[in-house]
Amino acid sequence: MYQVPRQDDAFSASGILTGIVALILDCKTLPLILIEVVKSFFVPSLFQLQKWKVKFKMEQILSLYSNFGNITWKMAVMWAIGGLLIYLGIRRKMEPTLLIPMGFGAILVNLPLSGAITQGSEIGALDLLFDKGVANELMLLLLFIGIGAMCDFTPLLTNPRMMLFGAAAQFGIFFTISLATLLGFDLQDAASIGIIGAADGPTSIFVGNYYGTKYIGAIIVAAYSYMALVPIIQPPVIRALTTKKERMIHMPFNTNHVSKKAKIIFPIVVTAVAGIISPKSVVLIGFLMFGNLVKECGVLDSLSHTASDVLSNLVTLLLGMTVASQMKADVFLSVETLMIICLGLVAFIFDTAGGVIFAKIMNLFTPNNKINPMIGAAGISAFPMSARVVNQMAVKEDPTNIILMPAIGANVSGQIASVLAGGIILQLIAK
Repeated sequence: MYQVPRQDDAFSASGILTGIVALILDCKTLPLILIEVVKSFFVPSLFQLQKWKVKFKMEQILSLYSNFGNITWKMAVMWAIGGLLIYLGIRRKMEPTLLIPMGFGAILVNLPLSGAITQGSEIGALDLLFDKGVANELMLLLLFIGIGAMCDFTPLLTNPRMMLFGAAAQFGIFFTISLATLLGFDLQDAASIGIIGAADGPTSIFVGNYYGTKYIGAIIVAAYSYMALVPIIQPPVIRALTTKKERMIHMPFNTNHVSKKAKIIFPIVVTAVAGIISPKSVVLIGFLMFGNLVKECGVLDSLSHTASDVLSNLVTLLLGMTVASQMKADVFLSVETLMIICLGLVAFIFDTAGGVIFAKIMNLFTPNNKINPMIGAAGISAFPMSARVVNQMAVKEDPTNIILMPAIGANVSGQIASVLAGGIILQLIAK
């Protein structure tokens, strides 16, 4: 037991030291002292640490939801547009291989701070695909090979005058270019808008990309949407320009045999002639005709099947997602986009009208070998939808009037003519 220091030295230094040592040495007091020391040092620290952890977790949780503040009404509208494109592709089966990926891509690029597109120094995947696959025209040229492998030019070769309707049905392109220029678009943008009338999505993308138009997203949506709406757009125009008697004109199909040699020579000759007339069209027409040559040569059957099926579907799928990178809300939602949608409709209407009116003019000079004027409407490039629409209208007027083969002849000629029209535009209008 320790002794209590005397009163006289209680406040001396030695007395204080002696008291502390005595307390430490007392086995009953020592544990209490140690507990107090630990509490004084560690309990406040542990409390602060716990408080810091709670604060950090709250900041993390709040940061996860902070991006909601970046959502704008324009983004929400683009989500709705993307959803509409997906709906049209799935429910209405309107160009599903393109509209579904395009609709999904439109949603993807319009999420706030989306990593799918370039944000500052971080390159987005869709922008990278656009630069490496569309801006350099790689995807488009691969797609042209696939389209060429799907085309059968036999109906055209049995009745070569059908080529004239393919040319006449491009009237809407040049009419729309003139109209777009009058509405205030510069010539390059007007050319990109007018080519919607080609009724050929890849050609529209090719021309729009060549001129570097900022309206490429709206142009693509209009081009592919109207292609899918051909069964709705064309019949009223055809009925307005023809009589019932004209729609009932029969056209016997020419059953002349087309030799394999002719089928092989045809794409080569078309490429050479187009290249001489319009050198800038040779890329477009050349890849289209090469695809057809692969189909007709007879020694590349597996490649022909791959090009017309797997390749074209895969490229179209990627193309839909990629071009959606140009559908950013700030650019897409504008008065100009609405004007482009309307001008695209004008192009399709005047394409149809141009083909029908040209057929009626031809009948004035060939009274003994009249053409059903509806064949002229099949001269647009929307293959084979336009040919089916024309044939269905003929059958509706007269169940015995089957004009499918002549209509297909005009329709495949429209494929060639639309690509040539795109090349001529590139030739005539400077970049």
